[in-house]
Amino acid sequence: MSAASVERIASLSSDLFYDILRHLDGPTLASAACTCATFRSISKEERLWENVCSSVWPSTNMEDVKSLISSMGGFRKFYADCFPLIVNKQVSEYQQNNYLEYPDDWTEAEYYGDTNEFEVLSPSDFVSIIDTRFKGKPICSKVLWGVPNANGSDGWFYNCPFQIDLLSYADRDDNNDGVVTLSVSDGLPPITSMEKERKNGKLWHELCDGLQLSWIIVNRRMKQAANLASWSPLGGQRHWPTDKDFVIRFGSVLPAKDILPSQVVECILIMKFRVVHTEGEGIQTTIKLTQLSMQLEDMEGAHVNGRNSLLILKEALSCQRSKNYREVLESCHRYSKVQNELKVEKLRNESRSNTLCILCGIAGFMTFWYCFL
Repeated sequence: MSAASVERIASLSSDLFYDILRHLDGPTLASAACTCATFRSISKEERLWENVCSSVWPSTNMEDVKSLISSMGGFRKFYADCFPLIVNKQVSEYQQNNYLEYPDDWTEAEYYGDTNEFEVLSPSDFVSIIDTRFKGKPICSKVLWGVPNANGSDGWFYNCPFQIDLLSYADRDDNNDGVVTLSVSDGLPPITSMEKERKNGKLWHELCDGLQLSWIIVNRRMKQAANLASWSPLGGQRHWPTDKDFVIRFGSVLPAKDILPSQVVECILIMKFRVVHTEGEGIQTTIKLTQLSMQLEDMEGAHVNGRNSLLILKEALSCQRSKNYREVLESCHRYSKVQNELKVEKLRNESRSNTLCILCGIAGFMTFWYCFL
């Protein structure tokens, strides 16, 4: 029976197998490739993986992005690099070793890293491929070639805080026309007033549960790529800075060994939405995406400058990754825990210093009056 089944499968047309496999998602296609030699052979077809990448990241449908992926080794390699998320298990080590301060006697070259690195590292080599979904539906797909405002190694970009605000720099001639909105027809709950939203938080919960973000960074010269996002939100803030604004935070923990004293940094990806319409007569609840940005921060919450950010992004392209989403979340939460402990310890030390200064002041005052009298 077993031999007969194998013979019957082998006698089927390879076109039929191809038609079956092209309907599978990435993980299922990879699993099917392990079942038999026929599936393994067919699963190597680039067209199958192009379909998979297209379904996960709609921005890969653009012709220039297709050419970029082909030059890097194809869609199969691109999916293998970008589907697993970055996981950093070294965060716990720095909880015991404590955060190291920047040495006062560092030279400029030591602070900013080896300048020879920039002979093979250019902002123009980096490409950002961003895709956003809400409840599984693509709502925003953009591609940013290069790093904005990075004009030469002597420019202000290298010494100023690194940040990319995608909505400010991405091309406007895409399918979204530069404006991204969500309404009740997209799955948002109807909001009659912001006062009720503050009490029940329906809109906030729908955003946190439904939003997904992928931010892939590619280095064209190194032919490497990695996904910097966490897919699902890591946190956020309601009604900030105004009642109608919602901030959703994604990100990952990136290695910064031999680049920064903290040895690790947080890649923070921010999505900010603003309520433009509440439910009314003939008007649906509507929100607009007002910010989609990336920045890097060290353990103390300080923004990393452009020079070090490029070095960190370069290291991120070859760091450890995992398909276990829970493991990725644990890494991010562990970083937040260590960072909070650092802040508490810093506040405690500042409180001790302030108390000591006050006591010294009182002692000096009393000594002065004692000697005067």
